[in-house]
Amino acid sequence: MTEDNQKPTDHLVPTPSRSGLTRRYGDFSSFSAALDYAAQGESGFNIYSGRGKLLEALPYRLLREQAISTAKRLLGSGLNVGDRVAIIAESDGDFARIFFGCQYAGLVPAPLPLPVAFGGKENYVATLRGMIKSAQARAVIVPDVIQSWTDDIIKDLDLAFGGSPALLSEKPIIDIQLPDIKSDDLSYLQFSSGSTRFPVGVAVTQEAGLANAKAIAKDGLKVFPSEDTRDDRCVSWLPLYHDMGLVGFFLTPLTCQLSVDLLPTREFARRPHVWLDLISRNRGTISYSPSFGYELCARRNAPPEIDLSSWRIAGIGGDMIRHHILEGFAERFAPNHFDQRAFVASYGMAEATLAISFAPLNEGIQTDTIDLRTLEHDGLAQKSDDQSQALRTFVLCGTVLPDHQIEVRNPEGAVLSDRHLGRVFVKGPSLMKGYFKRQDETDAVLDQHGWLDTGDLGYFLNGQIVITGRAKDLIIVNGRNIWPQDLEWSAESEITSLRSNDVAVFSLETQTGENIVALVQCRATEEDSRKQLQDDIASLFRRQHGVDVRVILVPPKTLPQTSSGKLTRAKAKAMLLSGEFDVSDNADLSVA
Repeated sequence: MTEDNQKPTDHLVPTPSRSGLTRRYGDFSSFSAALDYAAQGESGFNIYSGRGKLLEALPYRLLREQAISTAKRLLGSGLNVGDRVAIIAESDGDFARIFFGCQYAGLVPAPLPLPVAFGGKENYVATLRGMIKSAQARAVIVPDVIQSWTDDIIKDLDLAFGGSPALLSEKPIIDIQLPDIKSDDLSYLQFSSGSTRFPVGVAVTQEAGLANAKAIAKDGLKVFPSEDTRDDRCVSWLPLYHDMGLVGFFLTPLTCQLSVDLLPTREFARRPHVWLDLISRNRGTISYSPSFGYELCARRNAPPEIDLSSWRIAGIGGDMIRHHILEGFAERFAPNHFDQRAFVASYGMAEATLAISFAPLNEGIQTDTIDLRTLEHDGLAQKSDDQSQALRTFVLCGTVLPDHQIEVRNPEGAVLSDRHLGRVFVKGPSLMKGYFKRQDETDAVLDQHGWLDTGDLGYFLNGQIVITGRAKDLIIVNGRNIWPQDLEWSAESEITSLRSNDVAVFSLETQTGENIVALVQCRATEEDSRKQLQDDIASLFRRQHGVDVRVILVPPKTLPQTSSGKLTRAKAKAMLLSGEFDVSDNADLSVA
């Protein structure tokens, strides 16, 4: 480790894990009221560099003072209560000050992504401007890391303010009475990611956000009460423009007075073990990641002195859960005192603020291995351990949070019993108000009785929900329901040269009929090696899944991912159809 990794600088120390307050679990009327309470204690946010150096310790009491000043600067810049403020979200103190400044000012922040999930500046700026226009934002905050792109981002937009956090801090603090924030006021907009069109903003009220934060902390994670001898502490590298980072490791910890150690998302892939080192150094107890984060750590060499014995909740979410990756991580870090029982599977989405269900704590990952052919043909998750059959192992994602409901329904709307595959619907106090200024899109997923069509497919097993995939990704061939991730995971696990997210599978209606296409990131340059890879993958799909698949090789790092590192098949398909991949050596892909 470098010197920066070993300890924080002499004059900075992280906020303590114990706040000194009686624990409260989100029972507030607003997020600003939650900060008012947390500010009476000692905990707070701690901002680290990608190398693990403490850059800023921000106790909640100091954050409150700075947020109130920021609120008055924002209102003094010509913004009015209810206006939207687009914040390109770096994981730093400026984001915290501006986000909570908006909460005090009655403004609606819309966290937007940094350019880690988009192909080049032009595509990123176009996507960002689409989000800004969708939010009808009146202010845009651009962090220093992309400050040179500010003019391109805000060009011709009707804004009261556009610029850096430093420029905002130069605005005068006006003498103004801040508004009373009501529970049904909008708290923030959360943008979905990965769409082929500009994403829509999920409108989250104060009440919905706090209901989810309370359920996460009190019921899902069972955050220790303050009088307990053990101390919970959160550590996260997750992006603050994604619901798992924003709600799970920014808003929820504050509402239950926990300290949080934040690492920059954009540097995680280069030094993933800094995440583990920070958990070890600060005795972190709660931290989450999608599957690929655990896989990155397991593939790299870690300092032997890392001690993960404090990590009681190693959460997994944000994508379909790959149990074999978690098993590999647990085996790799068992010598570092990682307990595989710490794994906690969960299910959620931005439209429900974040969390919908949590698996039981202290039991690790629970799986269900089923006959894949019966699932594909009959929609029945029939348990099997017959190795002569095509099998699929799913992870159980837990029971629904209190005061919420989950149903699995057939196409006619009838509620299904255990092991019957259907569409997943949820209801409860955490649901979004709707998509911002998009009534048609809202009506398509949220009915008059408050039920949300998640767009996911799954089944129940002993009271726990099992998610099998997104309905829109399902490939139907000759009456079979084929999940693209089944093919993707087969290739990535059987072909040694492939890694996670190297394969994107989808169906394509061409002039010759319905085709299944696999885009595969290939690192080989020799023609013979490339041809062999294509043949091996196509043969694997025929042998294991009984389908013919057109395999197209694409350059490394070209398959698109969302802000949370999730492969986006829809965008990959759009890129193929728009000619962004070279298919000169492949058969005709003209759309019918």
